[in-house]
Formats: sequence, structure tokens, C-alpha cells
Amino acid sequence: MNRPRHGCAVVAGLMFSLAAARGQFAFTDQNSVSSVSGQFVVCATENNVAPSRPLNAAASTNVIQLQTAFLAVSAERFKLALWHQLGVPPSASWSGRIFLRLRTARSFNETVTITSSPFLNYWNYNVELPDILWKTRYARALSGVLLLELANRNNPPRGQSAEVPPWLVDGMAFQVLGADDDKVLLGAPRKGKDEFPITRLNGPENDFDPLIQARDILWNVTPLTFDQLSWPTDAQMNGDDGGVYYASAQLFLTELLSLKNGHEKLCAMLSDLPNHLNWQTAFFKAFASDFARPLDVEKWWALRVVTFAQHSAGPRWTTDVSVARLQQVLSVPVEFRGGSNALPVHAEISLEAALQNLDPAQRDDILRTKARDLAFIELRLATPFGQLADGYRLALTDFLGETRRAPRIDVANKHASTHMNKRVSVADALKKLNALDSSRREAETRYFASLPGRPPSADR
Repeated sequence: MNRPRHGCAVVAGLMFSLAAARGQFAFTDQNSVSSVSGQFVVCATENNVAPSRPLNAAASTNVIQLQTAFLAVSAERFKLALWHQLGVPPSASWSGRIFLRLRTARSFNETVTITSSPFLNYWNYNVELPDILWKTRYARALSGVLLLELANRNNPPRGQSAEVPPWLVDGMAFQVLGADDDKVLLGAPRKGKDEFPITRLNGPENDFDPLIQARDILWNVTPLTFDQLSWPTDAQMNGDDGGVYYASAQLFLTELLSLKNGHEKLCAMLSDLPNHLNWQTAFFKAFASDFARPLDVEKWWALRVVTFAQHSAGPRWTTDVSVARLQQVLSVPVEFRGGSNALPVHAEISLEAALQNLDPAQRDDILRTKARDLAFIELRLATPFGQLADGYRLALTDFLGETRRAPRIDVANKHASTHMNKRVSVADALKKLNALDSSRREAETRYFASLPGRPPSADR
């Protein structure tokens, strides 16, 4: 069945939040900012002269607040990270310009719209998005428009826009988040009334394994088949399956790229997409040396899934690194001023100090972030520091009154803490944290005493 020539240029895999259409659009220079390469132009609508305030502080670790200048930098970084995953050199040229238009957010579930438009000998793209949205939705939007721009580079604008497979859009979005989360999610800075910088505390340390989130989700769940990835349901794309679809898409993409010349083959597939009515034809053409038919993909994918399941979450850190990483996560960086005209002074305080001295909204936001970061590192920490990290995480979640399950990046674009328990008191939380600090110091003392040439009282 032929696609209508006048119809929508749909970016498959984003339909839960993105509606893509072909049309004309224009930007004014007022309130617009261009990225360093000139490919991105960011503009705020008339009702977005001032940025929105956070819609829900409790969910702020899973959302990003956008402003024009920061978005221009963030989008450029996301592009380079995506290009890096595909093996595209950072100095490569681009074809179509991408216009990012911010509007004031009214809720977390607003749609993000991608519009493609022919212009002279190439395509341009318009992305309309709220100024506050889920991080995963932001990543999927940028992944979709950047892959669409790559696919349409050699596609005459008089033709039909490319159809990008859903698993590629979503798998790439989560791969970039897993590898470069702290670099590509550059939100607007905001400070509380006591001048503690909140946004800078919300970046998890994902510098060791881009698949850490996928491993967590797929720990006891079988990844989707190739056929299921090719035709995801609305529930899966909404994240109602607990993120299994997204984790499977990221893992599938990672395994494809690991094939011989995988990066070149995937780029060839993207370039060939406009020449076919469906992405499957371009896929099997590009990967002809690996898969002759869909059954070959299923057999290969099943083997990769078994191999994936046989591996642990990754090699553990050494004890020295484990001690340093745990200490880093347990410290809370803050800024304070000695006077109204004094320069800010950077310092680090303990979890106990944060628990006792910070404003409740700031405190809970920071402790929630720390609980998440502890969950990320505990599987990598050497014994017994992994158990200690889990103890700290449970102490924080008990104080916050949240579920004891390890927190995750919210792939469903919904508030992760749906099961609330009775909060323990500050006194009880301090008692638990003090006991854990004592156990941690004892564990460090035992370890350093066992090292040759190291005094038992080695101060870390």
C-alpha cells in the first residue's frame, strides 16, 4: 500500500507524545537563540517570555526545565552525543535546520510536535515543546528529529519524508541518556530561598554503563522479540509495561551497533529509508550480510538476549574506588553567602546536616536524588560497601515515605513514587544514618588496615 504523498511525515515511535506533520512555518528573530553550529534555532512563544515554575517539586529529578539559551546548548550536545553513537564525526556537516519553539507548560503530559517542511533543496524541522517536560520525553523528541534529519539529508524535498523505526528512535534516546545524561540534560538553573543550587544536584553518575537502567529493568524480565519491537503497542510506548519496551529497544540498538561495521550499516539504513515504503526493507538491505530474513534476526537476537542474561550488571569497582564513590554520593554540595554582597562559597555537608538544616522542599528533593544515585551505584560497589549503600538508600526512602524498591529514571513519563508509606521522623532517620556512618567507618578502617604499608588509622 502506497503512502499518500500529501500526508504526514510520521516519526514512528514517538506517537505517544509526538504528532508529526508536513507544513510551512516561520520564526522571528525576537527572543530567538541559535546554537553554536547554527543548526538549532530556539524561540519562545509570546506566552513564554518568563520561564514556568516547576509544576511539581517532588518529581523534579525526572523533569527538565528549558530556557532558550540553555536549550540551544543542550540540543547541540545531544546531537553530538547521538552522532557519536552512530559513528558520525562531530565535524560532519548537516542539512536541515531544526527550530525549537518553547511554550509555557500547563502539565507534564503535554504533546511535543515535530513538523517537517521542504525548503529549497532540503528539509527543515519545527519542534514545539513545553518548557517543562519529562527528561525521557525531551530525549525522545530530540532523538526523533535528529534521526529524521539524518534520514532526509539526501531525500529531495519534493518526495516523502522518511519513516524512522520506533525502536531506533527510543533506543537511541535512552542510549544517549544512559551514556551522557549529565551532559545533554542542561536545564535552567534555579535556586531556593536559601541559595542552595538544586538543579546541579540532579545529575546521576552514568559514566560507567549506558545500559545500567536497561539491566535493572530486564533483570527478571525477558526482552521483547524483534517482531514485538517492530510493532510496539500503545501501552508499551506509554511505558505501562514498566519500561521493558524501552530497555529492549536500547539493548537491541546496542547489539546492532556491535556487529561488524554496525555503525556504517545503521547509517546506510537511515539514508535509504526515504526510498522505501517501510523501514523493514531498508533494514534488511543494510544488514543483508548479517540477516537474510526476519527469522535470522530473531535467532541472532535470542542468542544476544541469553548472553545478556548471563552477565551481571557489570564489573565491580575496586574497594578504593568504592570508598571514594560512596563518600561522593553521601556528600551534599551547597553554596552559601556570608553577606548580601559576598561571593558564594562552595562547601559539602553530610546527609545528616541536610536533613536537619535545609528547607523541607529542598531537603526532600536532594534526598530523593541521593536515594536514586545510591541505587545506581550499589551493584558496582565492593563488599561490604554495596550493602551499606543499600542501607543508606532505605533510610532515605523510609524518611521520604516512599516505596523501598530501588528508584529508577521514570520511563513511563509518570511520577515514580505511586506507593507512599508513613514517613519516619527526623530523629529516627538521623539515628539510622549515624549507625550507617559508624558501620562505614569501621569497614573503611578494616580495609585500610589490611593493606600493606598502610597505617590502620589511615584517614580518608
